[in-house]
Amino acid sequence: MEKAWWKEAVVYQIYPRSFMDSNGDGIGDLNGITSRLDYLRDLGIDVIWLSPVYKSPNDDNGYDISDYQDIMDEFGTMEDFDRMLDEIHKRGMKLVMDLVVNHTSDEHPWFVESRKSKDNPYRDYYIWREGKDGKEPNNWGSCFSGSAWKYDEATDMYFLHLFSTKQPDLNWDNPKVRSEVFSMMNWWCQKGIDGFRMDVISLISKKPGLPEGKMAPGALYGDPGCANGPHVHEYLQEMNREVMSNYDVMTVGECAGVTIEEAKKYASLDGKELNMVFQFEHVGLDDGEFGKWTDRRVKLTDLKRVMSAWQNELEGKAWNSLFFGNHDQPRSVSRFGNDSLQYRERSAKMLATCLHMMQGTPYVYQGEELGMTNVPFKSLDELRDIESINAFHELTGAGKITPEDMMRYICLRGRDNARTPMQWDDSENAGFTDGTPWIMVNPNYCTINAKAEQQDPDSVFHYYQKLISLRKKKEIMVYGSYALLEAEDEDLYIYTRTLGEEKLLVICNFTENERTYEIPAEFSDAEILISNYPDADHSGRIRAYEAIVFDKM
Repeated sequence: MEKAWWKEAVVYQIYPRSFMDSNGDGIGDLNGITSRLDYLRDLGIDVIWLSPVYKSPNDDNGYDISDYQDIMDEFGTMEDFDRMLDEIHKRGMKLVMDLVVNHTSDEHPWFVESRKSKDNPYRDYYIWREGKDGKEPNNWGSCFSGSAWKYDEATDMYFLHLFSTKQPDLNWDNPKVRSEVFSMMNWWCQKGIDGFRMDVISLISKKPGLPEGKMAPGALYGDPGCANGPHVHEYLQEMNREVMSNYDVMTVGECAGVTIEEAKKYASLDGKELNMVFQFEHVGLDDGEFGKWTDRRVKLTDLKRVMSAWQNELEGKAWNSLFFGNHDQPRSVSRFGNDSLQYRERSAKMLATCLHMMQGTPYVYQGEELGMTNVPFKSLDELRDIESINAFHELTGAGKITPEDMMRYICLRGRDNARTPMQWDDSENAGFTDGTPWIMVNPNYCTINAKAEQQDPDSVFHYYQKLISLRKKKEIMVYGSYALLEAEDEDLYIYTRTLGEEKLLVICNFTENERTYEIPAEFSDAEILISNYPDADHSGRIRAYEAIVFDKM
């Protein structure tokens, strides 16, 4: 297999609003990030992926951009950015920027012009349509509730917004739009950044004619069906030719609705498009009748089936991104593990083992390396996330879900779970800010925080540090081939990795049930590479949330 630095890297995602506040306004910022870079270097991180820091009115926490070549006032200045980038590089780390080009803010100068008149030179930068029978042009629903169309009085037409009403979709079929985007990307690359994470990039090419969407049972709107549209690969290949091929950068596409077959095109090892994609099949396994708003748990057999399919079918053809959590997902230990006092640390380490031992580039979401948990939100006014707030009003208003159940679902699945401030220490506001935090701090910060974990050699932090260090030493963790064992076991996730003569056996217990498993004879004298129990052995007794990796040379 061809080697590459981005295959061997471990990526850490920073959500800047919640990472570290340097000036006491309650909002994380660039200087706050710079002040904590040694922490990331000590953890062993190679690449920082920074969620958007561009100029934005903040309707969707920075994913609504009004100027791609300027910094949000709350986060600092371009000088602050340049200094942060320089300090990241001084520590031997790289920086990947979030690229949000499916849509802009409605306050972006392009859209301000576009809405002025039908013959404005910028009109065709966005997707405008006449109404139909006095209503929206079609039945498409927005990802953030309601119709995907907004009426604009100035020209008596509707514009498309697959997300918030303040996030109009760009018209990628217009070559001028593509040229503007590529020019902006080149500007950042020349500044010295090391790559892009591309937000909802699979949605940029819409179906011609914008046909009516399929209505799911009980749905209020049709599915736009924009994922993997007719020209998406053509446009990404053009982007690669115009931008990425000219620099040694890492690219990862957030690809909602991506299939394994499509992923082989997006992330093909021929290097024509992206290095890898984020797929969401495994984080949709617990969805219910109303999508993510449910209290279902992921069945382990389903998780193994999905993860193994991506491992096996991309091998030698494309590259995997490995993640259980990010800024759009609840906390991984609360979702896939057990965040109780008794099992939180053990299950956080088990999940890390299961993920980091697979083939692909692992992503650590801020606080995941501490075992940070979901948040006990009590009321709607504690929430900041537009998706959760809109869904609450839409689903309770339509009588689909009771307000009590909806709050419970939000505490399990809402995006704000991952967006509360980073827990640095046990001082007020978890050491995140001297001011009033923009969103509540998880009340468990006195026991779960970076300072305490750095001082405890048996902490989740030190376990992540060890896993990341092993990955730098053990080529098999990066490039070895994967094979699932015991596919139907409801408690244990067991797989092997093989590279040449070396073989790893990875055993992870996803439950509190103690189990026995007959260790295969070939591993009877294998070294124990890592385990989350200090006295792990070859007996085949697998304790609650135990993870154990055998290394046979």
